[in-house]
Amino acid sequence: MITGIKGTRIRRAAAVAVTSGALLATGALTAAPAQAVTAPSIVAKGGYVMNNANGSSLYTKAADTTRSTGSTTKIMTAKVVLAQSNLNLDAKVTIQKEYSDYVVRNNASQAHLIVGDKVTVRQLLYGLMLPSGCDAAYALADKFGTGTTRAQRVASFIGKMNTAAKNLGLKNTHFDSFDGIGHGSNYSTPRDLTKIASSAMKSSTFRTIVKTKTYTAKTITKTGSTRTMNPWTNTNGLLGSYSGTIGVKTGSGPEAKYCLVFAATRNGKTVIGTVLASTSISQREADAKKLLTYGFAKLG
Repeated sequence: MITGIKGTRIRRAAAVAVTSGALLATGALTAAPAQAVTAPSIVAKGGYVMNNANGSSLYTKAADTTRSTGSTTKIMTAKVVLAQSNLNLDAKVTIQKEYSDYVVRNNASQAHLIVGDKVTVRQLLYGLMLPSGCDAAYALADKFGTGTTRAQRVASFIGKMNTAAKNLGLKNTHFDSFDGIGHGSNYSTPRDLTKIASSAMKSSTFRTIVKTKTYTAKTITKTGSTRTMNPWTNTNGLLGSYSGTIGVKTGSGPEAKYCLVFAATRNGKTVIGTVLASTSISQREADAKKLLTYGFAKLG
């Protein structure tokens, strides 16, 4: 009798052990893959993140909904300039009164360029991307558009921006300004802006500029002397607060709210993305950090 009970117990224990083993084995086979990390919640109305190496999507939130882009538009401004054939980054551009009047008229962000100064194309690109200078954007559009009048040259440059968007296969992007101060038809999407930034980042000059925290330009005055400008500080707060950040560009405006196109590299992997219509500077950065961290976790 005792032997029988012991035997039953042993058999039961063996059965339990076998079942547990099966469960353990099954568990090992069906364990959640590294990619199954929880997608974050962001305040921004639109968001998109992709693996920069192959363009695969890592996160989407209203990724194809068109919105005003604010100064993230300037990524395309820089991309068009850097795509010019036989580009001379040391060519000098004389700052016109109209560029200065324009930023005052629009209460726009500026690089505080001084009328009559000669500024190189390279310096204008820093003035465009770091302090988000709409005066620098105007100078570049005037320099690299074609036409006999300033209005024609600016319209031509904006045309080049739209051609570049078409060439990237973007269906939900349109520019009607060189700086993001739109006229009712300046828009893009988180996915499209991310693709524009990814394309722009193929330029080593662009990459160098957008990861620079501060830059001091030395310009040539009307009298030929050298002017040391006040340092330009990059408006992208991620450069000092998120390890591995390599760019890209902020944007804001009454309609656009707070936008950020961002990129970071860790362990040889680059994640790039966009948040549009967040609620504040600190919130767009918090949104971007969440999406970057999520992107890296997805890549493993």
